[in-house]
Amino acid sequence: MTATNTPHLRPISEISPKSTVLLRMDLDVPMENEKVVDADRLIKSIPTIQELLEKQCKIIILGHMGRPKGIDPKYSLKPVFTELLTLLKTDVPATFVEDVENESIIEAAINDNTLVCLENLRFYKGEETNNPQFLVSLVKKASWFVNDAFAVAHRRHSSIMLFQSMQTAYGIAFIDEVTKIMKVIHDPGRPLTIVLGGAKEDKLSYLEGLEKIADHILLGGKLPTYLKDKELLLQHAKYCIASLTANTFDINADDIAAFTAILSVSKTIVWAGAMGMFENPEYQKGTVAIAKAVVASGAYTILAGGDTESSVSNLGEEKKINLIASGGGVMLELLTKGTLPAW
Repeated sequence: MTATNTPHLRPISEISPKSTVLLRMDLDVPMENEKVVDADRLIKSIPTIQELLEKQCKIIILGHMGRPKGIDPKYSLKPVFTELLTLLKTDVPATFVEDVENESIIEAAINDNTLVCLENLRFYKGEETNNPQFLVSLVKKASWFVNDAFAVAHRRHSSIMLFQSMQTAYGIAFIDEVTKIMKVIHDPGRPLTIVLGGAKEDKLSYLEGLEKIADHILLGGKLPTYLKDKELLLQHAKYCIASLTANTFDINADDIAAFTAILSVSKTIVWAGAMGMFENPEYQKGTVAIAKAVVASGAYTILAGGDTESSVSNLGEEKKINLIASGGGVMLELLTKGTLPAW
């Protein structure tokens, strides 16, 4: 551990040249008509891939997309790999392997190529059940495991847990995200304000842990409608709970004023989830107002979630954000537990 209690995650600079590397990436990107429509998650891992290529490593890319029930062409990673190769602008030999369990095909692919991408690991039950036998043959073919998939670092899945059986390093983006989130736990500017929104009720399960680090917790989106002991929380000095508009599709003018007043004096802000039904332009007012307040605060800021990110990028202000985290769930898990299953 360092002085800030950040876990020591071995960087890829320690990997020996000409090693064969299993690289777990976050390939779960938005798609339309078999085309990648947002490549941010791929772009994050390009510096890691480039450094490994400079070391003349062979790279076997592992990843998943969606929640398929068995093999489903709709969730194939082939178009994602095609997009990745375009972004890399490299002419190294590369190939895609559809049958993750066919050892001889994988071996031939590794022998003949520098970059090999395997099909969606979630096509196989062994990935999500963390079956120790699932990736055994791959482990034998590589000398290093590199995890650059922070978005799923809170999942105990086979490809995330490979650090238990292999020499392991962590990708450049992975270490960057962990370092920036750990700063919120161990060295935050005060007041520290956490803003939670969106429609996923499971965010509420993190409240007890967040109370320990936050000065203020602001609840918007659908979250106030899920609270069964709202009165108890209202009496808690740290909480500011939105009343919402009459149809509950957005926060109201009073909520915006209350939230903005707190954000304007905050020195650290963590924000996950839109304040209203963001996909409908009619109900974007609250989220846009909070985005403006977050940017204007000048605070050390971490955002997570697609709509949250969109609200800031639509203002053209994403460069003022210290970290746009790969996922809200993993960010909240790290903030409340101080560790993740991935190390």
